[in-house]
Amino acid sequence: MADYLLAIDQGTTSSRAILFDREGHNIASAQREFPQIFPSDGWVEHDPAALWSSVLTTCREVIERAGVGLDAVIGAGITNQRETTLVWDRETGEPLYNAIVWQDRRTADTCQQLREAGHLEEVQARTGLLIDPYFSATKLAWILDHVEGGRERAERGELAFGTVDTFLIWKLTGGRVHATDATNASRTALFNIHEQCWDPVLLELFGIPESLLPEVKDSSDDFGMIDAEWLGGELPIAGVAGDQQAALVGQACFAPGMGKSTYGTGCFMIVNTGDKAELSRNRLLTTVGYRIDGRTTYAMEGSIFVAGATVQWLRDGLQLFADAAETEALARNTRSGHSVYLVPAFTGLGAPHWDPKARGAIFGLTRDTGIAEIVAAGLQAVCYQTRDLQACMSDDMAAEPDTLRVDGGMVANNWVMQFLADMLGQPVDRPTVLETTALGAAYLAGLRLGWYRDLDEIAELWQCERRFTPQMPEKERERLYAGWQEAVERVKSDR
Repeated sequence: MADYLLAIDQGTTSSRAILFDREGHNIASAQREFPQIFPSDGWVEHDPAALWSSVLTTCREVIERAGVGLDAVIGAGITNQRETTLVWDRETGEPLYNAIVWQDRRTADTCQQLREAGHLEEVQARTGLLIDPYFSATKLAWILDHVEGGRERAERGELAFGTVDTFLIWKLTGGRVHATDATNASRTALFNIHEQCWDPVLLELFGIPESLLPEVKDSSDDFGMIDAEWLGGELPIAGVAGDQQAALVGQACFAPGMGKSTYGTGCFMIVNTGDKAELSRNRLLTTVGYRIDGRTTYAMEGSIFVAGATVQWLRDGLQLFADAAETEALARNTRSGHSVYLVPAFTGLGAPHWDPKARGAIFGLTRDTGIAEIVAAGLQAVCYQTRDLQACMSDDMAAEPDTLRVDGGMVANNWVMQFLADMLGQPVDRPTVLETTALGAAYLAGLRLGWYRDLDEIAELWQCERRFTPQMPEKERERLYAGWQEAVERVKSDR
């Protein structure tokens, strides 16, 4: 049997390829950033060619760096930035428009009109989602309506729609496979999570021709073969999941009540709810956690649009430091008891506020505020927002997680993780393997290809590298959090 699995992790700001062994160890990795395109206020796009090039390049690089032949690789799994929307020509593969990124808010007015027309309750009941520009449906409709001839070509069956996973599967298989998995489908606002199918009522509501849509498969399934021209040989694609659901698998959160929070470009907390699709009373999302052997496991999710992107903005926009690794030392140098708050609503506020027109701000500046305080405030914002989500989940769920498993680039920062534990008032567990999103894609592929018997075997591989326990006095915790809540209220568009 081959020794490695290839995980393709196509993210919001970069693409990565990682080779994992059977125990989940990172054997080799490669990463490429690609440009972010901001055509207008609140608009975010990616060049589809840049996405594809970054994926292909990193796949080739990681195999070369590992020094192994393709025959040592059993198969591939794909995980991806979710909701990001692409449309392309079925014959030529030529994209109709740039990829509209999940952060994009151009359809905010359309969503407001749909809510005012009374469609929110039905959309939530069928999809578990809210009506928001975040999701794919209004993005897709925008492309069809704003690219000349787009809707007519879609009606004639000439075009294909996909989230990033679908686009990559199409490209990797030479256009032979047009498919997605249930987790990505569940983020489009077009998929009925109870019936596990594209919903004709929603297709009519959003004006989407069914001929555009991919086949929906299990997360651990046969997604075709990577064409030999790309990597020098064929390779089966056997696992696909949206990035946050892949991290849920990579963190082995397989029992109801287990939860994880991923700190990448955004921050996403997901808690496994088992076979029950529980609807939130607090504007959180109900989503497909994973689907294996035709059985759906559901999850409740809170989405924060900007987390690691705050650090990127502090670095590139304000030029307060040269490297993200410097932020921990800066934060440790903050003066005691500072009350600077940075609300990173650069593309609106996510859960539980869902205010696409909110914009970012810094509050509490005084004469002795310096770079360290502003950087610390940016880092703390992620922790405050996580507590916002925790409070909602505590109210929504009978069995809330008593420990949070964390992953993503920011969790390497010990100062942030300690502040997170302090703000939540509960332990935070950091795993030995931090690349849990890519690891989850590898696990799903390995399950399909027979590397693993079942999810229990995968769960045994999870290991904790460090546990952070709360140390902050409760009075101080509540004082800081109250200041955060006041700052958030001040940036909302309806105040």
